[in-house]
Amino acid sequence: MAADWETVVGLEVHAHLKTRTKMFCRCELEYGAAENTHTCPVCLAHPGALPVPNGRAIGQTIMLGLALECEIPGRAVFARKNYFYPDLPKGYQISQYEAPLCGRGRFVLPSAEGVREIGIVRVHLEEDAAKTVHAGGATGRSVGASMSLVDFNRGGTPLVEIVTEPDLRSADEAMWFLRLLRQTIVELGISDAEMEKGTLRADVNVSVRRPGERYRPRWEIKNMNSFTFVGRAIEAAARQQVAAHQAGEEVVQSTYDYDADTDRLTVHRSKEEADDYRYFPEPDLVPVEPSPELVERLRGEVRESPAHRVGRIEPAVGFERAVELVTTGSDGLFDSLVAAGAPAAGTANVVMNEIAASGVQPGAVDATEFAKVLVVRERLPRDVWLEAVARSADPGFRAAPFLEQEALSDVSELEPVVEAVLAANPQQVETYRGGKEGVLGFLVGQVMRETQGKADPKVVNRLLREKLRP
Repeated sequence: MAADWETVVGLEVHAHLKTRTKMFCRCELEYGAAENTHTCPVCLAHPGALPVPNGRAIGQTIMLGLALECEIPGRAVFARKNYFYPDLPKGYQISQYEAPLCGRGRFVLPSAEGVREIGIVRVHLEEDAAKTVHAGGATGRSVGASMSLVDFNRGGTPLVEIVTEPDLRSADEAMWFLRLLRQTIVELGISDAEMEKGTLRADVNVSVRRPGERYRPRWEIKNMNSFTFVGRAIEAAARQQVAAHQAGEEVVQSTYDYDADTDRLTVHRSKEEADDYRYFPEPDLVPVEPSPELVERLRGEVRESPAHRVGRIEPAVGFERAVELVTTGSDGLFDSLVAAGAPAAGTANVVMNEIAASGVQPGAVDATEFAKVLVVRERLPRDVWLEAVARSADPGFRAAPFLEQEALSDVSELEPVVEAVLAANPQQVETYRGGKEGVLGFLVGQVMRETQGKADPKVVNRLLREKLRP
């Protein structure tokens, strides 16, 4: 995109909450269940059926709001959001708008260039719509399908929505925000937040402007279920809008679908505003008034956010390594090892490479004992070190047996062994001095054999080079 245009992005992120039952009825939630097997008069909107709110979903929403530094008002109101669609049996969705459970907040977004603050407009709770399945045709999409079927199992699932300010300025920044937001949601234990299963999805609002301008009309791209596709859709929308503005064409605020196969955006419908939904308070539900005691109890369950942890670790290990540690859930082990005396940079490499490759679960490692091994790993024989890594999560793991096998590195002890090996291999000595340094590996191997693998290879290598000088 031309440098004199700026991309403006806001997100509406939806996550299914991890509850046993639906938002306003007692139907159980089961991913992959046979179609229309978890329904009742409430979620099918039979006349006279009344909703009862899911208290666990309310608590989970407040917890997420606290993690996003949102204001938690003393009173929240459920509202009817009116629109007509085949997967919405009531003709309206029970949602929140003017009085949500969580008000304004912020998300501190670290990056290699510094920290950005992304505004949170609100975090609110609603029920999900049912699932429309397009059948027949070649695409499996609404366009070209011969029929559309509705599975009402999903209808009524507790759905939390996070609405951001239009503070994101690139496709990469939006994808990074989404990854860290997902990590936050997962660590709170309130949702699996798996895009491939549809338990996390995002609507993306994209516009462009000249730097310093007010906002121009935006396009909303609906139901994105891949970080990569979110990035590609933002770039495609920005390209098309810039081209339209430069050609003097009008950019109309609309809702779009993104086809990842063709990298094309197609108009779905004109973009609705809040007035179009005719919000009004849900008459069948009383306001929610969370007690201060509940809010403080939930606040105590919120740990340091992934974004803050990246920023805290970055000075010690660099941004890229900090991101890897946090987004893989390995930073807890890293912190514990460093607290036990292990050096930060080397510890990060061990956690992300050798611990990860061994298949050991980071949370099961005895950090206090393993740190004792880690700080002397350069003096341990390779096979001893690898065994320590592989057994670091075993119950009752202790460092002592591994430390007793510390590599022999005392020059006064190694020097006689090196001299004996050189004396026993005169032909290899002459070959080395003739310019073929590859024979050095053979001589190192002989010393390691004589010391039963206990010699420090680095010290052996250095001693051999010194002795082999003409």
